[in-house]
Amino acid sequence: MVDVSAKPSTPRRAVAEAFVAVSAETLSLVIDGRAAKGDVLSAAELAGVMGGKRTSDLIPLCHPLALTDLLVTVTPDRVASGLRVRAEAATTGPTGVEMEALTAASVAALTIYDMVKGVERGVEIRSVRLVSKSGGQSGEWHRPADSAEAAQRPIRRPGERVAGRIRKSR
Repeated sequence: MVDVSAKPSTPRRAVAEAFVAVSAETLSLVIDGRAAKGDVLSAAELAGVMGGKRTSDLIPLCHPLALTDLLVTVTPDRVASGLRVRAEAATTGPTGVEMEALTAASVAALTIYDMVKGVERGVEIRSVRLVSKSGGQSGEWHRPADSAEAAQRPIRRPGERVAGRIRKSR
């Protein structure tokens, strides 16, 4: 582990996100609360919080942190055909909370996969990434808007329907 004993305790915050691509049918199932395993949205949000709190147990050389806030939200997106996961972690300490936010988003996304895999095996977890961080010596960092917008566009696969037509592979 990196020695952080000489670093001052400062307020720190990090936001991470993930996108879980599912079919329109699976998305409707999730939104309507009809998944066989139960309420996907609530279970994923709770699992994300639990995962974020256990980051130092899961990631080697990660400092255990006393989190002051950890919020995970899962929002259905019919236009992009998927679920947007957002995790926001905070602490006051000598090291950042980026890994806690990323772990929370990842665990929430994995929980969604687990809960819908019985109806759709082709679910994809995409774009697990840090959105922003603040605090500490390096200060503020925000992901540039252009790359965030590009990642929100759905990735089309050969054979998928696009505007009523089947897209051929190149």
